[in-house]
Amino acid sequence: MARKRVEIPVIGMTCANCSRAVERVLTKKVEGVSSAEVNLASDLAQVVYDPDITGLDAMAEAVKKAGYLLVLPEEGKENEDVEAEARRKEQKAQSRALQVGIVFTLPLFALSMLRDFGFLGPGFSEAWFNWILFGLAVPVQFYTGWGYYVGGVKSLANRSANMDVLVAMGSSVAFFYSVSVLVLPALGGHVYFETSAMIVTLIKVGKYLESRAKGRAGRAIRALMDLAPKKAHLVVEGNSIQDVPLKALSKGDLVLVKPGERIPVDGEVIEGSSSVDESAFTGEFMPVDKSAGDRVLGGTFNLQGALEVRAQAVGSEAALAEVIRLARKAQGSKAPIQRLADKVSAYFVPAIIMISIVTFILWWTLGGEFVPAMVRMVAVLVIACPCALGLATPAAVLVGSGKGASMGILFRNAEALEKAHAVNTVIFDKTGTVTMGKPTLADWLYLGEDGRDQEVLGLAVAAASLSEHPISRAIVSGAKDRKVFPAHAVNFKASSGFGIEAEVSGKPVKVGRLEWVAGPAGIPDKVRKAHAKLSEAGATVSAVSVSGSIVGLLGVSDPVKPGAGEAIKRLIEMGVEPVMLTGDGEVAARSAASQVGIEKVIAQVLPADKEAEVRKAGEEGKVVAMVGDGVNDAPALAAAGVSFAMSTGTDAAMEAADVTLLGGDLAGVARAIELSRATMRTIRQNLFWAFFYNLLLVPAAAGAFHGVAFLPGFIRDLHPAMAAAAMAASSITVVLNGLRLDKSKIGK
Repeated sequence: MARKRVEIPVIGMTCANCSRAVERVLTKKVEGVSSAEVNLASDLAQVVYDPDITGLDAMAEAVKKAGYLLVLPEEGKENEDVEAEARRKEQKAQSRALQVGIVFTLPLFALSMLRDFGFLGPGFSEAWFNWILFGLAVPVQFYTGWGYYVGGVKSLANRSANMDVLVAMGSSVAFFYSVSVLVLPALGGHVYFETSAMIVTLIKVGKYLESRAKGRAGRAIRALMDLAPKKAHLVVEGNSIQDVPLKALSKGDLVLVKPGERIPVDGEVIEGSSSVDESAFTGEFMPVDKSAGDRVLGGTFNLQGALEVRAQAVGSEAALAEVIRLARKAQGSKAPIQRLADKVSAYFVPAIIMISIVTFILWWTLGGEFVPAMVRMVAVLVIACPCALGLATPAAVLVGSGKGASMGILFRNAEALEKAHAVNTVIFDKTGTVTMGKPTLADWLYLGEDGRDQEVLGLAVAAASLSEHPISRAIVSGAKDRKVFPAHAVNFKASSGFGIEAEVSGKPVKVGRLEWVAGPAGIPDKVRKAHAKLSEAGATVSAVSVSGSIVGLLGVSDPVKPGAGEAIKRLIEMGVEPVMLTGDGEVAARSAASQVGIEKVIAQVLPADKEAEVRKAGEEGKVVAMVGDGVNDAPALAAAGVSFAMSTGTDAAMEAADVTLLGGDLAGVARAIELSRATMRTIRQNLFWAFFYNLLLVPAAAGAFHGVAFLPGFIRDLHPAMAAAAMAASSITVVLNGLRLDKSKIGK
């Protein structure tokens, strides 16, 4: 049986070492799991496994032993509902623990400070007062902070060390030293119950705020999930309407969509006309007109008239579900730049423990006093923050890929989101990418002078109406727009590669290549010049003859997409070179390229050679992106550094691409590169501050700046409580900086 990929929510992770621990447990201790990627920012595990060997229950059991929880699907419930319920329970438990911590820490801290500053009088220095402080500290240490002990022990049992180990060690040193002073009065000295409590509570506050911020980071995907309506108006026999749950719909059902409602399914409009807001998919806010025969997507918004829609895809098969799946896959994957932070975090906690021990020994040896040495050791343990390092990349990827999804840009994974920032050359396929991919009758040039142009066009259309060739279909469609409708044609014959002929109203009519239509009689100069002029404009020109005389020329062209010129202009402004790569002739290719502002054109390239052209550009030192939509573009897309596919194109192209542009809007290419650049900028900022924070404050906590007079006192002698606050603030800062991406003006 083929391997299966699943995405499973994880509960209980606090830092980068936690996510690494879950990955290690899944890949090393669960037979049949070939790979696992765990994202700290989204709390999601992406697992590839062999279902013949193992299952989700075995994974959940192994992860549970490591101290974490996998949220598995439950029968009869939506996966999102199960996850939301599990997270609510976890948040409720954490909130209760935080509340207990605050309730006991505030009076503990106030009483300790009032005594230390002499506001309570000498009587409060007695042992009985220390017992009151002890009573207030116990619930904080062993209820609010119990999770740190459990997490730390399980982390060490799995041969790793996470943030829980540092917090548990730091707070425990302060707490149990104070207990020893309490039960052995002969030791004398100050108790530090308020320090241990402040450490636990402040870090708990930080984790709570971080969790809230991480929740905001995933709102783009939740907004997409909310697009699907809960119910639909099902049209049943007799044209009566029944309101049914969305999950009750099947392929082929007919649904009524009223004005002001979201369309519940992907399907075809059977009856009615309206304007539909597709901005949730494409990022384009201009409504799209829909009428019978047009395709609509579930989750889009019906603005005006009522529509009857025949369902073609529902539930997990619909485009909205695929968009959500791809976006969440990108959010859960790891960017290559994250490997640096992962390598550092693997050694981070053991290194901090060693630094704290060395700090304690040095200060006790050199200073001769136990308590100051202990305080500095606790500060080192608490100030160190693997969380900021672990969150630096995934927090930005989570927001960046979510913002992309809301703009109609789907990144296959975090690696694609990272690579796109370096693109300096974009190679465009022509047909269906820069152009509409739909031949259109652009010109009808009647060569006679008797005013019979409509009549003669009708004869040509009559012959073309019997052909399925794309050019013939374009002629017929264009004639309808001109209010010209075909007469009856007989004796139809198609000559492959040359044209068609038929008898219409008793007259022989030929439509096709100029030389073939002209035959032995040759081509008059007037006709040749007119043909050359239309060809130079980029049209595919077909001659029309009636009764052996050439009477007109039909110009069929593939118009460029609306907004393509603006999209190319934006790329050039960004310093990106656009290139057109096409199998079309030089004249047609340069005509289309000139309309959108592309100067470099590589024309008449066979499908098999497109890949070689892309590789050649890469070998010249360019970071190449390829944009295409057809089956013949798939090899070239795979060869590019970053590949873009139009969702209006083929499945083969989208399967080969790193980025899918919903709606086929070329402006999405520039937006994707802009978004990638903004994401990478945020990642670099996050990594800089995470490293800078630890490089500056760990030495400060160790007392390295003790004698530096110009520094503030709180830096020279960093108190453990302030260290705890700084640690919490560092993680929150990284997440909030990632959230700034959501407000960035991409493509505006």
